[in-house]
Amino acid sequence: MVMDELTENARMTALTLVLEGIRAADPYKAVLSSLKGGNGVIVVGNHRIEYKGSVYVVGAGKATGGMAKAAEEVLGDAIAGGVISVPEELAGSVSHELKKIEVVGATHPRASEKSVEAGKRIVEVARRASEGDVVLALISGGGSALMEYPAEGVGIDDIGSISIELMKAGADIFELNTVRKHLSKIKGGWLAKHAYPAHVVALMISDVVGDRMDTIASGPTVPDPTTFADAKKILEKRGLWASSPEAVRSYIERGVRGEAPETPKPGDPVFERVFNKIVASNIISLRSMAEKAAGLGYRTIILTSMLEGEAREVGKVAASIAREAIRSGLPAQPPLVVLAGGETTVTVRGNGVGGRNQELALSAAIKIKGLKGVAIASVGSDGRDGPTDAAGAVVDGYTCAKAEEKGLDPLSFLENNDSYTFFSKVGGHVKTGYTGTNVNDFLIIVVEGEAGNKNREK
Repeated sequence: MVMDELTENARMTALTLVLEGIRAADPYKAVLSSLKGGNGVIVVGNHRIEYKGSVYVVGAGKATGGMAKAAEEVLGDAIAGGVISVPEELAGSVSHELKKIEVVGATHPRASEKSVEAGKRIVEVARRASEGDVVLALISGGGSALMEYPAEGVGIDDIGSISIELMKAGADIFELNTVRKHLSKIKGGWLAKHAYPAHVVALMISDVVGDRMDTIASGPTVPDPTTFADAKKILEKRGLWASSPEAVRSYIERGVRGEAPETPKPGDPVFERVFNKIVASNIISLRSMAEKAAGLGYRTIILTSMLEGEAREVGKVAASIAREAIRSGLPAQPPLVVLAGGETTVTVRGNGVGGRNQELALSAAIKIKGLKGVAIASVGSDGRDGPTDAAGAVVDGYTCAKAEEKGLDPLSFLENNDSYTFFSKVGGHVKTGYTGTNVNDFLIIVVEGEAGNKNREK
């Protein structure tokens, strides 16, 4: 099957914009442009902290390695030490770039004993700081799994299993983190509590729709407005309370009865000495992608950085946007790029392998079958889509036809949540490897169109 030139152009543009979005979320540059310091002073934006002691650096996340490199460059000898946790695949390369900050490799998306080791070491450093010191916390997406300090009586396997079950049940990130905060002694403001009375400056790269600080990596330095009762209600709502590990139910019940300490709440004096700031996010990347697309001659529209919903349903919507642009020139006349970002969810019904971006792309492919000059890409900015080695996938009007030539039914793969296997057989995977950052997902819709392409050439 020979692909037409317009479709090839659309695919190439989609992939070019994926790389632009990742580039714009570079954690090293984000911290370098936000953090200033020297001679007993740290400045972040308009916020200034004067301190008499030292700076201790802690943190966790997929982007934290690059953030730490920038912190060492800015603060130099003011750093007395520290420890960060990154995906174990990145630990070696990150440690080679750092001189004062130790690196621990842990697991993602499921926390493990390595995550517990990382969490305990991070808490030790935070507790080491005194009133005259500053704890610089570098937080990014993935931090929830990469650092953990289980509550009394709760095992890391208990936390890991309930987290996976919540994801499978379609829980969103707010629900997931509400439960995880109440099984932890590092999340939900607890890290700030451990560091008190030292000053805490937390720089964050947001992987959360809407950029809620209390949800980024489960908000280790942010007051937690949720309660044990909320955590129980979420598990009940998702049909998981009765099947939850005994240790999880027991600890949450203790919390509901007031027998286990609640997470630090808004108004706690601890947070008078905490400053939190987001230094990179999805919308920043989307704007950079739009600028790149405009430079390539496309009309550009950013729909939202707060995209949510069931992945397969969002895929249908993405396809409908492309079809409408071809049919009526709405929301704009081709050549057109429509961008969105956020995080969809997958309710697992089958036993296949995949991720939300691949499932979205497969759903879209079914609806754009036969269209020329159209490409749709859905990609995770961190380079990992679910428990796979793919960041996502790019599809076009030929994707389903290629599958059918091989005797494959795209719909059956979608129904079995087996998008990874589908793209392994048909082609279309986007594989970037770990990117070292994480600002949610990117959805890119490219519509060339015969008329639009001619207009662009004039």
